Amino acid sequence: MKNLMPAIALVILTICLGKLEKINYKNTTPNLVETDKIKVLNFATFHMGTTSDAYSVEFDEKDKKNQADTKKIAGMIAKFKPTVICVEVPLDEQAKLSSEYQKCLQNPNDSSDFYGEVGLIAFEVGKICKVDSIYGIDYEMSYNYNIGSEIKNEIDPSTINEFYSNPFKLYPELNVDEDKLTTLERLKLGNTAKCLDFLINVNADLLTYIGSKDGYEGADEAAKYYHRNLRIFSNLNRIKTTKEDRIFILSGGSHAAFLKEFIKRSPKYEMVNTLEYLK
Repeated sequence: MKNLMPAIALVILTICLGKLEKINYKNTTPNLVETDKIKVLNFATFHMGTTSDAYSVEFDEKDKKNQADTKKIAGMIAKFKPTVICVEVPLDEQAKLSSEYQKCLQNPNDSSDFYGEVGLIAFEVGKICKVDSIYGIDYEMSYNYNIGSEIKNEIDPSTINEFYSNPFKLYPELNVDEDKLTTLERLKLGNTAKCLDFLINVNADLLTYIGSKDGYEGADEAAKYYHRNLRIFSNLNRIKTTKEDRIFILSGGSHAAFLKEFIKRSPKYEMVNTLEYLK
């Protein structure tokens, strides 16, 4: 059976290439037909509580103004009407997550301090939309994003040095003082295509320019981060859903960036425009 897979792939490719020759590109228009895929609102957030991430945003989750702002944002997201909510909480903490969420459902006027943005946004969306359960889909894996400072880079140090000397040269839209942005403005910026691409680049892809003469130290560390995010996506796929479900995923920016790439090629899911829900 295993030897049939390359042949099957070749047949599919041949058929596709044959069809391409018959397309009149001048007359093609975007496919606007509604699909029967499961709609997904893939939402990138900064961490609103204590985090071990290398990059963090200063945010006081106890501040009344911040709580009011996130509650308003939760109301915006709730317009998506999710039936399934997924958050950046490891699978082995599902029992605690479920317990805390049920407390919120029983006492809807009480605020939750569970995992920063999870309690501030995901729980609020769940309460508004009367979602029964919230699922943790994170899979924790460590990787060394500082590998470039720990070895002699003999692959391409000039590219790395040039990038870090001016990281926003290719992403001028992101060169802003985040301290002057409101919570909503920060989240809007964090969910732009440019920002999500940037996060994949700085968290993983740039590491492929780092390595010893005969080694792949940078690429191997980048692979670990891809590995983690693929497992997060795999955890999403473990949740039993139907085509009538609508999935809201709340996770850190780099995870949302990878999920965006996986979801857009998925035969099962269809992403909605996140920014449409932040107006």
